[in-house]
Amino acid sequence: MGGIWIWRGSEDTVTQVGLFFTQAAFVTFGGAYAVLSYITAVAVSSGWLSTGQMLIGLGLAESTPGPLIMVTQYVGFLAGWHLPGGLDPLLAGVIGALVTTYVTFLPCFFFIFAGAPFIEAMAGNQRIQAALTGVTAAVVGVILNLAVWFGHNVVWPASGVDPFALASMAISLVLLQRFHFPIQYLVLLGAASGVVWRMMA
Repeated sequence: MGGIWIWRGSEDTVTQVGLFFTQAAFVTFGGAYAVLSYITAVAVSSGWLSTGQMLIGLGLAESTPGPLIMVTQYVGFLAGWHLPGGLDPLLAGVIGALVTTYVTFLPCFFFIFAGAPFIEAMAGNQRIQAALTGVTAAVVGVILNLAVWFGHNVVWPASGVDPFALASMAISLVLLQRFHFPIQYLVLLGAASGVVWRMMA
């Protein structure tokens, strides 16, 4: 990060992306869903990507194998692509993605190696367990916030209610809750129906 700062300056998008994702990795707890709510708010308001692009990133992450946290790499790439700061957009995007991935995972390894010797001692500490219970409750609220934001922007975008998205949501809910339809097939069915709908529109 020091090298990026010296090379690009403190106001460059790649530098800002690196600093933001370092901060996000250090201050967020509860897994990818908890982090993505925070990342979505900052990335969209900073102009790194649009609400629609963030929805696409979240949708792709939910429907493909791999860790959900890799949405951060997508955000870093688009930030560099949209605001290259004099670099070639593709180069700035690749650098943004690489920096984002590095700073997202580095603090995790730090916490693992630093905290590993104390895991067993912490497991029996009632105060720590109480604190973790509070963190768990907060994380549930953050995940609900992301779900509401995602659902609202898919079903009710700026152009008005999307009838296809609303119908897809209702049908999916019935298939999951009433008929216990396997989720992996529901994802494929949703993707196929979305492609057909766009081709017909």
